[in-house]
Amino acid sequence: MKRLLNQSLVYWLAAVIIFVDQYTKHLVRTQLALNESWSPFLWLAPFARILHINNTGAAFGLFKSGGLLFTVIAVIVAAVIIFYAWRLPDGHWWIRIALGMQLGGAIGNLIDRLMFGTVTDFVSVGTFAIFNVADASISLGVALLALLMVIESRQEKRRQGGTPPAVEPAEMSEIS
Repeated sequence: MKRLLNQSLVYWLAAVIIFVDQYTKHLVRTQLALNESWSPFLWLAPFARILHINNTGAAFGLFKSGGLLFTVIAVIVAAVIIFYAWRLPDGHWWIRIALGMQLGGAIGNLIDRLMFGTVTDFVSVGTFAIFNVADASISLGVALLALLMVIESRQEKRRQGGTPPAVEPAEMSEIS
């Protein structure tokens, strides 16, 4: 039972992200015309607003003519994550969270591409590219996975003696 719980975390997290992503995109598509914006407070509008756009490219509006390529990439990424996550040993909660975020985001945007031919983006903050819940989830999942890899690499170097341990202040007085 515990093993099943370990393995299913990735999929449950992905399902929640897909639901939130698709629900927020549905709200934007039904409540705002294309290129229409909304902000709850006028003073906030120049800095943060909801702006309904269609994105044919990758996350954050990059590579606008790569729709089909990104559809194929999303299918491959989702398949790899599903395959890999099932084979992770028990534990590894943070890796499972990172993978669940990436899987949910990839499938969330894939649903848009398959159903509408474009991805609905709507979060506009300052001059940063407009994005959606799936984009944010993918980005945070990748950042978390990268951080975990850096931490693991440093721990491995310490285990192998490649990096000396940090000197504690009490040890500093003994050295001088």
